Amino acid sequence: MKILVIEDDDSLQNIITKRLHSEGFEVDNCSDGESGFDYADALEYDCIILDLMLPKLNGIELMKKLRARGNKTNILILTARDSIEDRVKGLNAGADDYLVKPFAFDELLARIRVLMRRQSEIKDNVLTLEDLTMNVDEHIVTRSGQSIQLTSKEYALLEYLLRNQGRILTRAQITDHVWNNEFEYDSNVVDVYIRYLRGKIDKKFEIKLIHTIRGFGYVMRHEVEV
Repeated sequence: MKILVIEDDDSLQNIITKRLHSEGFEVDNCSDGESGFDYADALEYDCIILDLMLPKLNGIELMKKLRARGNKTNILILTARDSIEDRVKGLNAGADDYLVKPFAFDELLARIRVLMRRQSEIKDNVLTLEDLTMNVDEHIVTRSGQSIQLTSKEYALLEYLLRNQGRILTRAQITDHVWNNEFEYDSNVVDVYIRYLRGKIDKKFEIKLIHTIRGFGYVMRHEVEV
């Protein structure tokens, strides 16, 4: 899962980023509203953590611009503004949740997970396709009852594919979401990890779940390859 942190306090931004990394999230960060809008508008995120008092473009205006463009990403406001008026203004501008500084990281993490569960169509956070099952809360993957051991990147890749099953994903989209821009789009890292994943979840089974769409990318769906 990928999170964008828009916070102009560099020390707080670094702390949040490091803690989220330690919890297994992919994280981008920036320090002003204009850069934050550019990131949020260009890339796909599961959640945006947004300060309101930002240089160049404040958080309220940033949210309004994103929502006007049809961006439905979860937005969690993280701000020192604690009045009821500020909370109402933020929520009316398009925020999904509002947390006041200072805060406990455990509460921030809990709120992020609640937002992501709300977004998921599978309320118990168990993702399935054919006989493949991923329990996101427990980090357990099985196929036909057989346990499958995955590395952290393989797990992140499989989760992204499962959450977007039936949808063709380009290599650029996968790179952005799973590798946090660690590689250039022309890198073959996506192809390599798709091969690793196929070896673990498809190789032993008649029904293949990961499919190559030539010239576009990959899709995960129930389909018998011939």
